Amino acid sequence: MSATTAVTASAAESADPCCAAPLPVLGRDVTVPLVTGGEVTYAALDYAASAPALQRVWDDVAAYAPYYGSVHRGAGYLSQLSTDLFENSRKTVADFLDCRDDDQVVFTRSTTDSLNLLAAVLPADCQVFVFETEHHASLLPWRDARVTYLNAPRTHEEAVRTLERALADRDPYGPALVCVTGASNVTGELWPVRELAAAAHAHGARIVLDAAQLAPHHPVSVRELDVDWVAFSGHKLYAPFGSGVLAGRADWLRGAEPYLAGGGASRKVTRRADGGVDVEWHDSAARHEAGSPNVIGVYSIASACKALQEAGFETLVERERELIRAVRAGLAEVPQVRVLSLFGDDAPRVGVISFVVDGWNSSHFAAALSAEYGIGVRDGLFCAHPLVRTLLGSEPDEPGECGAPEAAPGERSLNAIRVSFGAGTPDEHIERFVRAVRELVSDGARWNYRTEDGRCVPDTEAGPAAA
Repeated sequence: MSATTAVTASAAESADPCCAAPLPVLGRDVTVPLVTGGEVTYAALDYAASAPALQRVWDDVAAYAPYYGSVHRGAGYLSQLSTDLFENSRKTVADFLDCRDDDQVVFTRSTTDSLNLLAAVLPADCQVFVFETEHHASLLPWRDARVTYLNAPRTHEEAVRTLERALADRDPYGPALVCVTGASNVTGELWPVRELAAAAHAHGARIVLDAAQLAPHHPVSVRELDVDWVAFSGHKLYAPFGSGVLAGRADWLRGAEPYLAGGGASRKVTRRADGGVDVEWHDSAARHEAGSPNVIGVYSIASACKALQEAGFETLVERERELIRAVRAGLAEVPQVRVLSLFGDDAPRVGVISFVVDGWNSSHFAAALSAEYGIGVRDGLFCAHPLVRTLLGSEPDEPGECGAPEAAPGERSLNAIRVSFGAGTPDEHIERFVRAVRELVSDGARWNYRTEDGRCVPDTEAGPAAA
């Protein structure tokens, strides 16, 4: 048995069974204080921002940590072990994504970093096509390219037609890239990725899939979806420590200057007679991984990939569908609640649901869920400003931010509430959330709130709300 095998075997033996539903995650027993008195087990319903770490991931990392060493350039045992683990993690991710044999897996800091890396290697005169519905990580990196922003479609068919028209009309007809999400970080709705990939390729374009919200909830096959690249983040895949992935075709990556210049990216550096420096860069994924890599973060992603595959995506997807049905049914019973959607009630989706409540500032509502019920959700525009503005029917210049707006409790604000969940969510958290929404709408908040530093918080001086 190799040293790396020993580490992973030790971790697997100490982990909770990964096939249980819900999957064991860190923080499942954490209690938080309520402003009304007492404590309650925290209901983490903000998976779309960062999912809790799987216990399996934590155990794997803890087992490896004593063996940590610098990768690729060390002669010592721990460095060799860490290098082996790092490169095996690359293969694990490739298997998880069902990559093609000649695809590269590049490790980055996040989805945002992955897409900025891809933006940096675009060929000259490349045109980029992106729907306004994208997260800012997909919407904003293309600063040195000609970008066409496409209006939000209301059906899958409209999305494909819109893209086909835009690609057919491009002038001049040169290299092009389409960027599309797999699942919306606002509505949770799945996008027709395979159909969009076919449309892109039919018009001589390539396509990158933002799988940040898709990969934690559904299997992602690069081959079946026929995408050219896929990007995702570890922290949404139950793997903390700040690492991400860009996986896909190698030619644009090999043909561009390194994303970062430095050690690890260079194969050979020599001085010229004139005093300058000549550099020969790696052609492998290392070309864009300069510096000491985040070995712990990379290994945690690989561990999460294995855990999800071993648990069985079919089982995880079906359980999540039941949770989605429970949330949507509970919200449907409250007339004051409006769920945001592009494609309609019957659209397939993951466990991400955004809504607004008549008569409530969304920041106020989210604050009450936290302070009075111990429920963590998110409010704001979710770093998808154009999409949320479209869904709320607002004017393009109406005030609103990624975080909470300055509107005081009770005042209208341009923001929404997002509840999100996944493989580690217990039924009780969903039941408590639905009950809390119903009680807040019917009875109001039990405490007074005020705006402080842009956040809605309990007003400890004013105390309980009047009965």
